[in-house]
Amino acid sequence: MSPKKDTQKSAKSATVTGKAVKGFTDEERAAMKERAQELKAEARRGPRAKEADAESDVLAKIAEMPKPDRAMAERLHAIIKAGAPALSPKTWYGMPAYAKDGKVVCFFRNAGKFKERYAMFGFNDSAKLDERSMWPVAFALTKLTAADEAKIRALVKKAVG
Repeated sequence: MSPKKDTQKSAKSATVTGKAVKGFTDEERAAMKERAQELKAEARRGPRAKEADAESDVLAKIAEMPKPDRAMAERLHAIIKAGAPALSPKTWYGMPAYAKDGKVVCFFRNAGKFKERYAMFGFNDSAKLDERSMWPVAFALTKLTAADEAKIRALVKKAVG
């Protein structure tokens, strides 16, 4: 096949109905790479060092965050550690997360992670938050008030079961 036809073929396969196919953003690719590194690090760690190392990884990720998000992440970390000791801190796609039996229950995504205008505190499907036919699983955060902290504390306790 000639180089010209090769180029035309790849350009044609990269379009769908005349629109360019959008792949993952740079931030999404970075998060996936971080997750792959996290899985490799977890596999290398021994069972005794696992939890202590995972918490230090979480604290290091929090320390890297810009100040407003860092303050919220530090506060959330303290709330979760005190209110749900059954949850183990770990990084998940480069974000602070808290797991039970190896499954992530909740996580904090700082605003800068995907260049968003607010941070997010969210829950995965392993969280026991089911209520009727619909319930919230993520919350936008711009700051943490005492009322917000109380609500988060209650949600985390409920999520653990």
